[in-house]
Amino acid sequence: MTSDFPPSAASSSAASPPASPAVSGPSSDVAACTERALASLRGLSVGDALGSQFFVPVNRPFLERREPPPGDWQWTDDTEMACSVLAVLTEHQRIDQDVLAASFAHHHDFDRGYGPAVNRLLRLVREGGDWRRLAAELFNGQGSWGNGAAMRIAPLGAWYAYDPEQATHQAEISAYVTHQHQEAVVGAMAVAAAAALAADPAGPPAPAALLRDVLALIPRSAVAAGLHRASEMLDYEDAATVAAVLGCGRRTSAPDTVPFALWSAARGLRDYAQAFWATAQVGGDVDTTCAIVGGIVASGAPGAPPAPWLARTETLPDWLPTSR
Repeated sequence: MTSDFPPSAASSSAASPPASPAVSGPSSDVAACTERALASLRGLSVGDALGSQFFVPVNRPFLERREPPPGDWQWTDDTEMACSVLAVLTEHQRIDQDVLAASFAHHHDFDRGYGPAVNRLLRLVREGGDWRRLAAELFNGQGSWGNGAAMRIAPLGAWYAYDPEQATHQAEISAYVTHQHQEAVVGAMAVAAAAALAADPAGPPAPAALLRDVLALIPRSAVAAGLHRASEMLDYEDAATVAAVLGCGRRTSAPDTVPFALWSAARGLRDYAQAFWATAQVGGDVDTTCAIVGGIVASGAPGAPPAPWLARTETLPDWLPTSR
């Protein structure tokens, strides 16, 4: 669920960084990049779609029993925007901001749960507005510090396995299209770095190593401070206690969402179901936290979602080139 959370006055939006060439090296094989990113996207869509079921009060008993509710599960704006990210990567092998903005606007489905500010921004882009000006003007010129840039970015991280630094750079570029506040940008960078590290073909890292390496790739920020706290709580078994300290997206801001999501992902890199239930049980912005966790965990082969869950999740859209 895209947030429209207004930023604090302490930080401000920043200008878009320059685009960079496609990544080179072992991960630059487009077919391999696409396969990893699509695996992450599937994990993201399952987390998003299943997580969103628990906003429905009648499904709460299933969550308490850690059982998937009956029926088919429809994904939200989290997955729709992530599909645009992957579509742009497939076409350009890097993030092109103008193409990404156009894809967001063209495929924008009002009924997928977008926040009011993003709904308006994408409508105006579709009508010919300049995304740079529109995103920069949000919240009195401070930009949005919501979790929307982070929720959609895990497939990009999986694409850039072998090069987490490039993953953070491309995530930064992608964030500015809708979220220009520093905290929202850093939140996207952190999720992309985590997904890139989780996608290492040698196997996902240990929980402490994952958070340590993510912290080494992001700037000083409230998100980074939250990740420091998360790294000190990896031995906590009670997710609710951790969420009480770190937040779980109830404020729909990046600092309130990303640290807990990475804590949960780090502890469940080899077990999608375990990671999902630990994330969902604390509530909050549950479709988004579960989308972030699902996208990170599924970036690595050991973290694929259960096949029955994937089968009940809405299929990815036909316009996504890799879905054909």
